[in-house]
Amino acid sequence: MATSETQGFSTESLRGPHWVGILAALVSAVIHVLLGVRMSISMSPSAMSISFILAGLGFLGGIVLVVLDRRRRAVYAVGIPFTLLQIVLWYYLNFAAGPKSFPADIGTLGAVDKVAQVVLVAVLVVLLR
Repeated sequence: MATSETQGFSTESLRGPHWVGILAALVSAVIHVLLGVRMSISMSPSAMSISFILAGLGFLGGIVLVVLDRRRRAVYAVGIPFTLLQIVLWYYLNFAAGPKSFPADIGTLGAVDKVAQVVLVAVLVVLLR
């Protein structure tokens, strides 16, 4: 007799906010990994390109932990400052200490990423309550 329960993989308990958060985290993960790989190819691996790839892997790791139903509340609690740090570092490195002007030089990937991250933080706050 087959059961719907598989070892560690649990999507039955995921609700709408979970799926919105997973999608937002996936968008941010893909953008970070893509930018990190692009930087590594065009300029050779650097601390910045490696940090982009690691940030993307951090978002992917959070998705995996949520889907596997591993300490979800801890993932939500860690995900909020992790994602907020991404937003603050992006602003600081690009605009406050960087050569770009805000908001004129945000760019499409930057805008999509930051919208996804703001949505992710909002979802994580809701899920943590």
